[in-house]
Amino acid sequence: MSCPQCEGIELTFDQESVEDELKLYRRDGVDDTTQWLIDAIRERGVNGKMLLDIGGGLGGIQHELLNSGAERATHVDASSAYIWGAKEEADRRGISERIDWLHGDFVELAPDLAPADIVTLDRVICCYPDMLGLAGGAAQLAQGYLGLVFPRDLWWTRIGFKVMNFFQNLFGHPFEVFVHPAAEIERVVSEAGLRRIFGRHSFMWQVALYARDYKKTPGVSGGLFV
Repeated sequence: MSCPQCEGIELTFDQESVEDELKLYRRDGVDDTTQWLIDAIRERGVNGKMLLDIGGGLGGIQHELLNSGAERATHVDASSAYIWGAKEEADRRGISERIDWLHGDFVELAPDLAPADIVTLDRVICCYPDMLGLAGGAAQLAQGYLGLVFPRDLWWTRIGFKVMNFFQNLFGHPFEVFVHPAAEIERVVSEAGLRRIFGRHSFMWQVALYARDYKKTPGVSGGLFV
């Protein structure tokens, strides 16, 4: 991986922190916002579908959708510790043979990835400086649905993230967090031929599900994938 941010991700989400997070995940399950996204996708049917989970962390989305009938999942993550944790949990659940794991920078890997019926980025856009490359690349690969969880573009979120970055920089840590403009995220996704069909938010986070509108996508025929 060539990007400094990815090196920061490796340092931040290391073996010790992931082991602690795995214990909490096994006790409490996924966060509320992640569950909202899972439910929104599952309600529209996942039987036989292929999932691409970018920055999948411990694999909560993969586990739930595979258990609901999805056929296979690909997990791309810049943290090797998260890949380890996701494999551990998938092995425990007996679904590891249905998941492919890729360690690296999604933007670098994207040209070689196959399109998927469902693409998800759960609290990932906030961890990457190149929103256009990340969200745009993900949207291009989403054949049916694109699910996002990202920070709300509000003053208190921006201040909170600036404080986090201040302390990261103070201790010489290369990892940063970002509040990318919500309007720009919507524009990038829309230009890729997707339209929002679900939205919900918490105090800090925005959950959005988009569906591919084939009528608005050049060179693609067929009806709306819903």
